[in-house]
Amino acid sequence: MLKHRGFPGRLPGTDFQFIIRRANPKGVTPLTRRERFRDRKPADKRADAAFMEALWAHFGDQPFERGNLDAGRLCWLFDREVIPAEDPFDPASYDALLMIDPNAGRISFPEIFDGVR
Repeated sequence: MLKHRGFPGRLPGTDFQFIIRRANPKGVTPLTRRERFRDRKPADKRADAAFMEALWAHFGDQPFERGNLDAGRLCWLFDREVIPAEDPFDPASYDALLMIDPNAGRISFPEIFDGVR
């Protein structure tokens, strides 16, 4: 499992984690799309925005390996702002390649993607 050095571990002042320390011995948590309903708590929305900002700052529009990025946090963005970068895609692999869709990111998080073409 690739460890993304320099990537923030969590949202400061909260328990919302962005990375995991070690591989899950019971197996990899598969990435699935989680619906973001309008009545989500503001703290959850802030965590999504902070995670998206960290992904964009760290990887930009280039493909990246899932590695030690937290599956629970990725699932809130998966299949919208974060998309598979390979075909076939294995959602239950730490080696899976992902990438950010700047167009979808601009719609959901305009404060992060302002000025990005």
